[in-house]
Amino acid sequence: MRTLSLTATGTKLAVAALAFSAALAAAPAAAQTVKITPLGSHDGEFCPFDRAMIFEDPDGTRLLYDAGRTVAGAEDARLGTIDAILVSHMHGDHVGDRHISAVNAGECGKPDVSVAVAPNTNSVNIALAKNAAIVTGSEMPSFFAGKLKALGGDPAKSQLVRFGASRKVGGVTVTTVPAVHSNGISGAFIDGDLGHMLSSAGLTAYAGPPTGYVLTFSNGLVAYLSGDTGVTAEQETVVGRQYKAKLVVMNIGDTFTTGPTEAAYVINDLIKPAAVIPSHANEVATKDGTVIAGTKTDTFMKALSVPAHLPLSGRTMEFDGAGACTAGC
Repeated sequence: MRTLSLTATGTKLAVAALAFSAALAAAPAAAQTVKITPLGSHDGEFCPFDRAMIFEDPDGTRLLYDAGRTVAGAEDARLGTIDAILVSHMHGDHVGDRHISAVNAGECGKPDVSVAVAPNTNSVNIALAKNAAIVTGSEMPSFFAGKLKALGGDPAKSQLVRFGASRKVGGVTVTTVPAVHSNGISGAFIDGDLGHMLSSAGLTAYAGPPTGYVLTFSNGLVAYLSGDTGVTAEQETVVGRQYKAKLVVMNIGDTFTTGPTEAAYVINDLIKPAAVIPSHANEVATKDGTVIAGTKTDTFMKALSVPAHLPLSGRTMEFDGAGACTAGC
């Protein structure tokens, strides 16, 4: 009887040890978060030109989204390693026709964006310096491939992912989704007579439709980056129903993109995520890191039925797989 008792006890201890080991193994995975760092023009604030964000997967993959005018070129110390650059469309405030001379240069309401980078674009310059891929949809990949080749880079680093398809970058699955906006390539980005002719005529070159992105991270988080868009049916059918996005980075600037009340409708009624980060507000949205009453950002946040997290420049936020902010918000 004693032998049987010891055997039973040993079995229980072994089972308990296995369960404990399994719990330990699962704990790090459960704790893994996606880190999101806005790269705006002024530390700790949300300013008119702020679009750029770095998304870092738990496996270390780092994606730069819409570098625009608030990344101080390839030498911006905030960048670190960049594996891929995402460009929603070809407008200068997203691809980067010029950029800040330094972080905090000028004022939040009027950043010093005096460094011209046409015809290269800020995005291409960063990609070359960081040996990063540029992942875009529509007709944009051929434009970026040409730029990379002309500047001594590898044109194969410009990679296509069109609507309904996806591409892996490290641990992140990148998908493009439709956006309703314009997407012309300015003559300033085109060398030679064609560029001068387009500028003189007030026209742009065709770059296909603009895009948004759906990113699926290795911890299970699905994030929708709206780019510049109005309300689209795909926000409900594709972003909400198919991909079930839990975190949304939503443009709210009005006139040029979705306005704050329209954007709130997209969040509350179409996508229904767990959390949202406002973007592209085209205003001085904060003072000392606090939203200013009566701004578009304030209107948007008050209209939401889910938590909103301000994209304060330089402040890293962390999100779990369910879209909940676990740090930095």
